[in-house]
Amino acid sequence: MIRALALLLLAGLPASATAQVPEPDGYRMEPYRAPVPETLRGATVIGPDEAHALWREGAAFIDVLPQAPRPANLPEGTIWRDKPRDTIPDALWLPNVGYGALADVTEAYFRAGLDAATGGDPAHPVVIFCLAECWMSWNAARRAVEWGYGAVHWFPQGTDGWDAHGYPMEVVAPYSAPD
Repeated sequence: MIRALALLLLAGLPASATAQVPEPDGYRMEPYRAPVPETLRGATVIGPDEAHALWREGAAFIDVLPQAPRPANLPEGTIWRDKPRDTIPDALWLPNVGYGALADVTEAYFRAGLDAATGGDPAHPVVIFCLAECWMSWNAARRAVEWGYGAVHWFPQGTDGWDAHGYPMEVVAPYSAPD
């Protein structure tokens, strides 16, 4: 086993690549940055090349990376700048929708974002992603499946895999749902 892990590390693969993570019965709670399953019932699991092909074909791309909140204890007058998000071009960034439990307002935001990205067509292909080894994307893709989206593609390597393959990236701001 140690020899196999050493070979994976030398090949540039994470040691977690050998771990088989089962799909949970419910949504994953913390920790969200951990090895993920290889499957997601009701969704198609894709890699960077399949994601790129879907991107070229016009699939809706949903980035669910959380956005760090402004720290509550910043001294008065401190300038706070949100960290920019480099993501897949034309992706809709819906931060914080991949947690295991969602507040009603966050769920409504996620539903509005999915509706906007797919033009209200639950059969339109949608690709949901975050970073590599991020349960946020697994949770969000599972929700989309449960809400009746029929062509959900889960991209577990996310922007890490996309960027590693040399595909284009762009800086985006979080989606603002129309009032």
